[in-house]
Amino acid sequence: MTAEIFKGPVQVIDKRQTENPLESFAFDDFLQHQISEDHIPKVRFWVHSPYIILGLQDARLPSLTYGLDYINDAGFNYIVRNSGGLGVVLDEGVLNISLILPKADFQYIENGYDIMTMLVKKMFPEGHIEAYEITESYCPGTYDLSISGKKFAGISQRRIKDGVAVQIYLSVTGSGAKRAQMMKEFYRDANALLSEKFSYPNINPDKMASLNELLGMDLSIEQVEERTLNALRSMGAELETFPVLDNEQALQYAQFLRNIEARNRKYVSFD
Repeated sequence: MTAEIFKGPVQVIDKRQTENPLESFAFDDFLQHQISEDHIPKVRFWVHSPYIILGLQDARLPSLTYGLDYINDAGFNYIVRNSGGLGVVLDEGVLNISLILPKADFQYIENGYDIMTMLVKKMFPEGHIEAYEITESYCPGTYDLSISGKKFAGISQRRIKDGVAVQIYLSVTGSGAKRAQMMKEFYRDANALLSEKFSYPNINPDKMASLNELLGMDLSIEQVEERTLNALRSMGAELETFPVLDNEQALQYAQFLRNIEARNRKYVSFD
């Protein structure tokens, strides 16, 4: 898949739209329904701190309760996401980017990973970015993004109706190794090694870093957002602000939020 998809209108949703990860995942689900109607690609930014986003497989850890106790003691909240992958750390130094795209243009799941990888490479020409699995990272996958063998980003996908949500977390500031150490200790306390059904990563914190650490720069989250928009402009995007939801759309979004909250009540309670 080429950058042709971004030639023309692209709607932008800034990170003030959602207050927590539950809202963000629900909003991406809503946007996939929306793109089924308007066929306009969308880019959304989100930052939530401090959270651990667990995968469905993490919810089946042998001693999950002990792992969740560790997360709580570390001062983090947690949710279980509705897209693939394992646990990741979100804090004020991690920028999440969602690309909401028409499924008709991304029939194969690899297409979504490829377009996000291409976008990130355009955003950071200073680094030699590679895409391959960093097995000793948290949430390892074929499309881990790394520089000099150290992972700074991971990509996941979710497909609903006629839309595709390609989501990436970018470790921009802070210590990638400290984030990795936290996930390592979570899996230790949750007794991941005792699992008979699933395998969990043997995390080496030295295999993860932030972009600032890797590039020797002092980028802010806002500067990376601007790099994203500039990269899209370079591919022909005509950026426009996503419109305010009308009453019907607000009701649709509220239903998606209720769905993900209901799923998470198995693991965490909401006020």
